[in-house]
Amino acid sequence: MRKSKYTLLYYIGVCMVLVLTACHAGIIYSQYKHVPTAGWEKNDEVSFSVDPIKVAGTYDEEIGIRINNNYPFTAVTLIINQTVFPSYETFSDTLECSLIDDEGNAKGPGIGHYQYNFHLTTVELQKGDSMQVTIRHDMKREILPGIADIGITLKK
Repeated sequence: MRKSKYTLLYYIGVCMVLVLTACHAGIIYSQYKHVPTAGWEKNDEVSFSVDPIKVAGTYDEEIGIRINNNYPFTAVTLIINQTVFPSYETFSDTLECSLIDDEGNAKGPGIGHYQYNFHLTTVELQKGDSMQVTIRHDMKREILPGIADIGITLKK
């Protein structure tokens, strides 16, 4: 009886470790930065510095957005500029992010604050490459309320 109890606890422990590590498998960089919910000014860029990559390869980039109930539109357009160092290779992307459906319901999960992840691009990086990423909105309104956080995730 005692042996089976410890065996059961062992398997539960192994399963918990697998579940916890599987959630973040392959993520080499993930960071969010706060945006003033009263209003994100059109010319204010949110900047991220990705440390040098330890393993060369192909990486997927995602942009994360967190909004609250004060966001007045159904979508947001983002301008993302990236520079890879030491090559100084630059990329510029425009990302149209649909946040609210036609009935006015948030498409992302949450209550009061909603989380969204959008695939941006796939980038080939060499060992030792680092990146500087800047994000700004490209909406007609100069001050955009209701966006709480902007983030990027880089995964293998």
